[in-house]
Amino acid sequence: MALARHFGLLAAAALVTIVAGCGRESDGPGTGSGTASLPTAATLGDQQVLTVGEYLAAEPYASADRSRGERQAQICKACHSLDRGGPNTIGPVLYGFFGTEAGSQGDFEYSAALRDADFVWTPDALNAWLAQPGQFLPGNRMVFAGVLRQSDRDALIAYLLDVTASADQDGKKD
Repeated sequence: MALARHFGLLAAAALVTIVAGCGRESDGPGTGSGTASLPTAATLGDQQVLTVGEYLAAEPYASADRSRGERQAQICKACHSLDRGGPNTIGPVLYGFFGTEAGSQGDFEYSAALRDADFVWTPDALNAWLAQPGQFLPGNRMVFAGVLRQSDRDALIAYLLDVTASADQDGKKD
């Protein structure tokens, strides 16, 4: 039964990957997907880690369409739980991951690429990851074509900031 569930999740993830990469358009004339200028894990450099509230108060996340982000998050939910105390599935649970070191969340068996990566999950890192995970961090196991449209990534990141943040990440005490 567990094996059938695992293969069912893999099939769902493969379908989501195919759908996510097909028929995507750029944000407008001349804007393209914007992936050519995005950093990789190796070129990301030092990042300023803010509270979730500070990220959400700044552009592009302050004006991002979170309901659009919620729809985009269905792609993530094929392999990840977003809930506090949620289970690791094909991918690790994403609750509380902003501001953490890559490959360090909970009891998940990460690829060597993620275990050895030297970056913190910030909106900038996630933006580059979501554009093209394999280009951002070669050797990771995430089978996902990417979210090509910048406005879709902005909406998704704003939604994830909102729903995966713990109270201390939002600058509040429990």
